[in-house]
Amino acid sequence: MTIAPPAHPENTLPPGPPGRRLLGIELLIVLGLSLGASGVYAVISFVDSLTQHAALSQQIAPLNSSAAPGRPWLDLAYQLYYIARGLMPVALVGYLLIREGTSLRVLGFDLRHKLADLRRGAAVAAVIGGSGLALYLGSRAAGFNLTVVPSGLPDVWWRIPVLIASACQNAVLEEVVVLGYLIRRLDQRGWSRPAILVASSVLRGSYHLYQGVGGLVGNMVMGAVFCLLYRRWGRVMPLAAAHALIDTTAFVGYALLAGHVSWLPTG
Repeated sequence: MTIAPPAHPENTLPPGPPGRRLLGIELLIVLGLSLGASGVYAVISFVDSLTQHAALSQQIAPLNSSAAPGRPWLDLAYQLYYIARGLMPVALVGYLLIREGTSLRVLGFDLRHKLADLRRGAAVAAVIGGSGLALYLGSRAAGFNLTVVPSGLPDVWWRIPVLIASACQNAVLEEVVVLGYLIRRLDQRGWSRPAILVASSVLRGSYHLYQGVGGLVGNMVMGAVFCLLYRRWGRVMPLAAAHALIDTTAFVGYALLAGHVSWLPTG
């Protein structure tokens, strides 16, 4: 009878988060592969816009643009690829949490309280969405914001489903990474709650700076509100629902109303 050699301790990964230094490195890597990189790009893009000859309000910040104009099936393939790729940081966060000995459920990202999460999300979306639209229109009129074009997709059968899927992808990515994961890791590193609120809010605002000052300020305020609500509820899901509803209304509403109402800027 052969006896298996004892397992080497160095080949066994103990559950639990790594030390503070490794947590910081992990956090920088996750952000560097996702919304932190988007924040750096947004700052560069805003500097580019400021140094253009045209006023900010005369420049366009496109979202959900066509990737293959005139070739709708290829365009659809591109759009689905972008949506799937955008969810990879969420998969990475889920993997890192499993390595820690837990899962995305620790962030409240699950379907245990579907109706309650949806009710809370709808209430938050109603307040944040309306005030956000007013801030955007006001900051653009004052010359501090670019003209945001939420949809540049062709008028084909898949346009609305893709816009809804894009809104949901944005919501899941931002709330899992910038809310649940970031707050958890900074808590584990011993940051104070006010410092974490500022960090989460500034990060959220930074990657919207390409839209202008209104995009920065509005999303920082939204980030602070979301951070406080996450602390209160302990769940990412209602805030992901709120974000998805806000973006769906913006994307689909623009696609349906652009050119048909006078108050909606179209560039």
